[in-house]
Amino acid sequence: MTSEALYERYKDALKRGHVASLRGRTDEALAAYAEAAGIAPERSTPQTSAGTALLGVHRPADALRHYDAALRISSRDEAALLGRAQALSALDRRADAAGAFDALAEARAMSGRLADAVDAARRGLELAEGRDRRRTLERLIRELRATDPGEPGRVALERALLVLEGPAVSPGAPVPAGATVSPTPPGEAPGIEGAPEPEPAPEPAQEPNVEPEPEPEPEPEPEPEPEAETGPEPASEPATPPAYRRALDRDLALDVEAATLAIRAEAAIDAGAPGPVLESLLDLAAAYRRDGQIDGALDACYLALSMDPDDVGLHLALVELYDERGWTVLATDKLNLMTALADLDGHADAVARIVAARNDRG
Repeated sequence: MTSEALYERYKDALKRGHVASLRGRTDEALAAYAEAAGIAPERSTPQTSAGTALLGVHRPADALRHYDAALRISSRDEAALLGRAQALSALDRRADAAGAFDALAEARAMSGRLADAVDAARRGLELAEGRDRRRTLERLIRELRATDPGEPGRVALERALLVLEGPAVSPGAPVPAGATVSPTPPGEAPGIEGAPEPEPAPEPAQEPNVEPEPEPEPEPEPEPEPEAETGPEPASEPATPPAYRRALDRDLALDVEAATLAIRAEAAIDAGAPGPVLESLLDLAAAYRRDGQIDGALDACYLALSMDPDDVGLHLALVELYDERGWTVLATDKLNLMTALADLDGHADAVARIVAARNDRG
């Protein structure tokens, strides 16, 4: 068999594993990942994916074995490093988990992902205090500050600075080389150790008291000659791209009740039209979430997935609900799996939606 044919078999097995894992069929996913690992034992992705599938069904000890196998193949596999740290944390092996997050922070920093590196270093320090670990986090904070990070980076900085028991300095202000972020006592302005004192602003110079000269009257401007019609002028500024619209940001009437939407959804299901069914169930999920009934919203999404398990919007709706429930690891794992599956299928639109959803999470 040619190498190209083997690679196609590997991709097919990996895809089947991703699809099964996304649909909650863990045993089927593990079998497919094992098949992929047998075809390409030199690749770490099947082992990492198996670990993630097991971690998603709360089997951290089994997941850890797959993550360790993946890291023996590729020591810089960031998904395996993250999964290993999460599995160790779930097993309450705090010191080992902190060390795993340290390794993840180093790998992310080496690949230029400073915001993610700060977040990993912060999680390591939360699990186990250490002088070297604290200094590493402070160094990464300085490096990230120097890049003038966007919103996700600022969120990572804020969380890290809270762990260091000091509030963030003013947004956008770079930390001077050699300075360290220091905790700020309550009631005092935040500061940075090693930063130079600001120079006092110079007082404005006194203007001499001079009477203003009268301005000459403007001469009348000649009337412009009519211009030839050349069609509409191009816009001077590019159009602002629309803001990201979440899957559960539905246009619901203010007075519509969830019970009414549930009746509409049942009617759509009885009619058997897939499009209206999905739309009605998403409306129902949005109404339940609006009313604080997250369980009801989850049930509506799960019911919709049983009818169209490949709909990207439904999976993104679940990511939103997982985040609101505090299941951030589960939400992140779902996004990672969706990204891998969309990449394999070459669906650029789906990848763009998933990336936008990931950025929206901050």
